Amino acid sequence: MRTRAIEEALAAAEAERRLAPDQALALADCGEVARLCALAEAQAIAGHGLQVSFSKKVFIPLTQLCRDVCHYCTFAHPPRRGEPAYLSPEAVLAIAERGRAAGCKEALFTLGDQPELRYGAARRALSALGAASTLAYLEACAERVLTDTGLLPHLNPGVMDEVWLRRLRRVSVSQGIMLETAASRLSAPGGPHFGSPDKHPARRLATLEAAGRAQVPFTTGILIGIGETRRERIEALLAIRAINERYGHIQEIIIQNFRAKPGTRMAAAAEPTLTEQLWTIAVARLIFGSRMNIQAPPNLRPDALAALIGAGINDWGGVSPVTPDHVNPEAPWPHLDQLRAATEAAGRILVERLAVYPEFLPAPAAAGPADPAASAAAASHGPEPGSAPGSTSQWLDQH
Repeated sequence: MRTRAIEEALAAAEAERRLAPDQALALADCGEVARLCALAEAQAIAGHGLQVSFSKKVFIPLTQLCRDVCHYCTFAHPPRRGEPAYLSPEAVLAIAERGRAAGCKEALFTLGDQPELRYGAARRALSALGAASTLAYLEACAERVLTDTGLLPHLNPGVMDEVWLRRLRRVSVSQGIMLETAASRLSAPGGPHFGSPDKHPARRLATLEAAGRAQVPFTTGILIGIGETRRERIEALLAIRAINERYGHIQEIIIQNFRAKPGTRMAAAAEPTLTEQLWTIAVARLIFGSRMNIQAPPNLRPDALAALIGAGINDWGGVSPVTPDHVNPEAPWPHLDQLRAATEAAGRILVERLAVYPEFLPAPAAAGPADPAASAAAASHGPEPGSAPGSTSQWLDQH
């Protein structure tokens, strides 16, 4: 049943006006998924045309140790006998070289959050590597990948302060942290984030704020289906929007669906339905408007790619031709030919982009020696870093 508040929210969305917080929250009670998707798809096309982008990446899991114990995660694990705590610099470069040889442009570093605060094995390994911390080792490895292979690093190291965000900006073109949820109750005993101090919403929102002050092109998003309500999803999206409206640094929003994994405490938990993900994507598009980049991972919903496009996404995120999704190893990446065919079957055009979106690239003259990653990205992008959507793909096609 439509209430007056829902009617006003839908009218504002149809007119492509910014939804006020109360209007956005009213959509929590709107079950008209087809209507929401139609409005969201129209906005996506208004902002991005018929293009749906992706980044060809190589996935570098620098360490799978983590001080957090999220109850749905199989990426992080305790130290294992005979298994190095961190990839060696040689192993990092070998993975990057495989990616470069396959035509990748992005090196995605994913790692556990500050494992040295939990494990002596991590502290000993860092000492042997000559690094004072996981973030310091990440900095060194990202710099090597950038300078030795030319791949553009995107870094996901977890919670950080402004000092580290600025330091890592020198060796990366973009960084990110998933907010996942703004519902602090999910960190209470029995919740999916209990025992994971870095997953508390306040800490992650503080990282988003610090990234804004440091003006780091940033990726964030929410994880749906871990026990949150629709209203709580909207509250998380509004919190992200408020920060972005202050700083303008958030380049993409990911709407990721929870996948139950054997061996975790949430192995038997119900996964969100496709309808729930479509509803959430559509509401995210209406909250952020036509120009924001909204993404859904294609390997987590491989049989519904056209539906995801129809709900308002304009990006598939990073897709790797050489490395698995180490966070979701049970979900293989779609072959790029398959992704292109599915995108075209939905009436769209698949285009390649860099790890940093064109609108977040500085002019080459603005990226001096203190910011080598920005210089590399601007050079990789070509002569018109601020041009219309699709310019990254056009430049790559020409080179």
